[in-house]
Amino acid sequence: MNGGLNLLDPALMRRLDQMSIAAKSRIRGTMQGKRRSKQLGSSLEFADYRLYTPGDDTRQLDWHAYGRTGKPFIKLFMDEQELQVHLWLDASKSMDFGRKEGVSPSKWEYARQLAAGIGYLSLNRFDRVSAAMFTNEITKQQKLLRGKGSSLRLFEFLASTEPEGIGDISAAFRNPSILPRQAGMTWVFSDFFYEQGLEDALKYLLAAKQEVVVVQVLAPDELDPLLMGELRLLDSETGAAREVAMSSKVLQAYKEAAFQYTQTLKSFCYERGITYLLALTDVPAADFLLGELRRNGLVR
Repeated sequence: MNGGLNLLDPALMRRLDQMSIAAKSRIRGTMQGKRRSKQLGSSLEFADYRLYTPGDDTRQLDWHAYGRTGKPFIKLFMDEQELQVHLWLDASKSMDFGRKEGVSPSKWEYARQLAAGIGYLSLNRFDRVSAAMFTNEITKQQKLLRGKGSSLRLFEFLASTEPEGIGDISAAFRNPSILPRQAGMTWVFSDFFYEQGLEDALKYLLAAKQEVVVVQVLAPDELDPLLMGELRLLDSETGAAREVAMSSKVLQAYKEAAFQYTQTLKSFCYERGITYLLALTDVPAADFLLGELRRNGLVR
């Protein structure tokens, strides 16, 4: 039951305690949180004064201002609202790649660490967090959690699944009933190795009024493989095999195609206001969470 405790180092968690998700737009939630919205409410952050009108809460009268001016002024405060943060993890078999003992985790292990970090700092700021695994359908879901005390439940959920099956992101997100019903922020962790349907899936999330963050998790070998000679390559999801003579020319063509694919995805995201992040598994998760997110304005 406590396997999720290993997802984040305690020292990293202490650093995350000082951070919060920086959404592009302040989103009004259903419960009061620690995120300032454009609404006026009852937080402790002062905003402005206005004259008292019948029906106002007399506890908000500023008697010092009354003593100076002889007029009854009401103190106004910024309303602090929650943000709903949704974490979606690609749990298809292709994510079970890249693990090198003592060097780097698999893509799946790395994606779980990143999701755990983002979920933790969100819960710590009283945002609400949900998580889900998908292949060609939603395979497992954790409903919205709230409060730092819910972190262990999130970690245990993330640690409870291993990758398997065939990925089809369009099929997974095609069902409107699984999409968030309230505006919020959605993070999608995947290698995004899909032949089709990726653009449709991201459009579904945008239509659900989500601020989308695409985190493409790749092993360095997938961009720069160290392979030569006569090889038999297997598709990790379908089991299909292909005989390949891996020459330097073929290898260079592969590298160019891999680079072009990531750039195409990045351009698609940029054109639609989606944040794109490339996460290589040989970069420590702490460096990504503390550095890359801040550089891209996603945390403060």
